[in-house]
Amino acid sequence: MIDIKYNYSLRSHNTFGIDVRAKKFIEYGTTKELVQLIKEGEIESPFLHIGSGSNLLFIRDFEGTILHSKIDSIEITHQDSESVYLRVGSGIDWDKFVAYTVDQNWYGLENLSLIPGEVGASAVQNIGAYGVEVKDFIQKVETVDLSGDQRIFAKDECNYAYRYSIFKEPENKNKVVTHVHYKLSKIEELNLGYGSIQAALARYGEISLKNVRKAIIQIREEKLPDPRIIGNAGSFFMNPIVDRAHFEQIKERYPNMPFYELSTDQVKIPAGWMIDVCGWKGKSLGNAGVHKNQALVLVNRGEATGQEIINLAHAIQKSVFDEFKINIHPEVNFIK
Repeated sequence: MIDIKYNYSLRSHNTFGIDVRAKKFIEYGTTKELVQLIKEGEIESPFLHIGSGSNLLFIRDFEGTILHSKIDSIEITHQDSESVYLRVGSGIDWDKFVAYTVDQNWYGLENLSLIPGEVGASAVQNIGAYGVEVKDFIQKVETVDLSGDQRIFAKDECNYAYRYSIFKEPENKNKVVTHVHYKLSKIEELNLGYGSIQAALARYGEISLKNVRKAIIQIREEKLPDPRIIGNAGSFFMNPIVDRAHFEQIKERYPNMPFYELSTDQVKIPAGWMIDVCGWKGKSLGNAGVHKNQALVLVNRGEATGQEIINLAHAIQKSVFDEFKINIHPEVNFIK
């Protein structure tokens, strides 16, 4: 069912809790309704398609159309003794979808438990956590562009990389994800290599799919604030990848530095660790702050504006560059 609102508050549609308004806000429940909206000229420029707003930072009121999917179907398109293939609506809450797959004893997405957002955003952002990226389970992505044309992108066409897909490129911003196809395993395939999983899992006894999900949720709840209580967008910065020579220079000064080997030439360094070293954990600038338990998370301490969050982010970036000669880049999208 199509629902159109005007001068609509977006506070409940962004996890930072920034109080901005949209000139027009439209929700739709099917691909057919989206195409109808396009053909009837209801989508005014500029336009932005959002999920739960968990990866957005609004700087000011949005003088255009905000679109939001309410497509909530889960369809098994094919299955065999080893795998199940799913076609999933873009408007489904991501963690509810993960919980559903775990309840069905389908393996693959459990390490991505409790990530905020919706299914459509998973394909755009290539979400990842605890040694897993969603690209490893995506088969194809259904889209509609603002001319009303429908296209299905095969996984290889999405050009997935770390927190990246082709849908993040400017020339593809007019494409709306309506459904995502996933392939999950019916055979036990658990990824327990990430450092803290084993320790958290030990509290739950046997190693099982459901207990891995419980352990991941426990880790996230201990590290990350609930956006319903304190506004935030989860990890604000991406972890930078540096060359081996640069990494070795830093390691001489910080021998206990955490890191992740990507190849013989590239190493990933946790941005949160660098921000912590620079003394930002728990600090604030105005109404914007850094979470006391996780330096990678910037928070709205009250009535912060988007600009206050940006000012804090820029200050942190400068500190990290001054100390490590590394540029860290936001994972969050700034909406100006």
